[in-house]
Amino acid sequence: MIKILTIIGARPQIIKASAISRAIKNNFSDKINEIIVHTGQHYDYNMSEVFFNEMDIPKPKYNLNIGSGNHGVQTAEMIKGIEEIILTEKPDGVIVYGDTNSTLAGAIAASKMLVPVFHIEAGLRSFNKSMPEEINRVLCDHVSTLLFTPTIAGVKNLEKEGFNINSKPQYTFDNPGVFHCGDVMYDNSIYFGQIAESKSEILEKLKISGKYVLTTIHRNANTDNPKKLSSIFTAIFEISQNNNISFVMPLHPRTSKVLKDSLEKDLYDKVVNSPLIKIIEPVSFLDMILLEKNCELVMTDSGGVQKESYFFKKNCIILRPETEWIELVENDNAIIADADKEKIIKAYKKLTNLKIENFPLFYGDGEAGEFICGKMVENI
Repeated sequence: MIKILTIIGARPQIIKASAISRAIKNNFSDKINEIIVHTGQHYDYNMSEVFFNEMDIPKPKYNLNIGSGNHGVQTAEMIKGIEEIILTEKPDGVIVYGDTNSTLAGAIAASKMLVPVFHIEAGLRSFNKSMPEEINRVLCDHVSTLLFTPTIAGVKNLEKEGFNINSKPQYTFDNPGVFHCGDVMYDNSIYFGQIAESKSEILEKLKISGKYVLTTIHRNANTDNPKKLSSIFTAIFEISQNNNISFVMPLHPRTSKVLKDSLEKDLYDKVVNSPLIKIIEPVSFLDMILLEKNCELVMTDSGGVQKESYFFKKNCIILRPETEWIELVENDNAIIADADKEKIIKAYKKLTNLKIENFPLFYGDGEAGEFICGKMVENI
């Protein structure tokens, strides 16, 4: 049996990890011993702990309780804590997810100690290195032994960066294996989609009965820029008023805190007092799935929510200047509007008038977790 250390720290990583934990429980329990390490990067109950309870995910054996902080301090503390755990547990490999500081810390700590790194969501690129996430994902890929990419575009990105996408075992740091595996979040959307229908009461709780736009905003480029934040909320207010459509907005705690200070008083008052704009606290994954399944349209700066909108055949307005999920834009299922008021309004009109029925299976067959576990067993 192989021992795998799974590093998680942010809410999306907890959800992604559930696909691997579920695959291990169902088909690899005699082959893989998984030990979960939570860095504590997201420490709010609604942003972290509730997910373990709701989704029946194995609780972490270790929690570093790092919390928030500057990138350098936060990442350094994570590296220190993960290194100590690696020394204690002596794992055969370390799984990291996505592009957070927890991802980078896990990759650095493991690779420095010559422990194979398995990067899930490898190869994704925004080609915007002003994003901390872009730095994290690039560095992580280049110290990984097994790279699991959810899309064909991810494979092509790695090939352009010099990876041999046709490499053969034995895989090492210097001869990494690249695998197009599909998306673990597609696995989860299929699995938890049915559970959400029976367990979530979010629609009743919010008294939602008509059409609505599901909106999330959390990236620093938007939340820390008053001009951009004002532009986004002006567009939201105008769309809601001119089209008599509701907006449901589960806001990151940090976004909620800066809203009052960043928006002009007149705009802030209009937004918070509008019966068509529901600003709510972060919701559980099951609640989020139900909101995604029943919305008219998605508006987000989250990479994960962009994909989830597609899983449930919803079109998406992307509140960023670029996206890692280029296939969504190329297939006309999403429009990049950034934080530009006019572009957001134009995108809303286009996506609500254009009924797109074409949703190819860009993200696999719902068995990415099984595939990844199989490759780890084969190659350790």
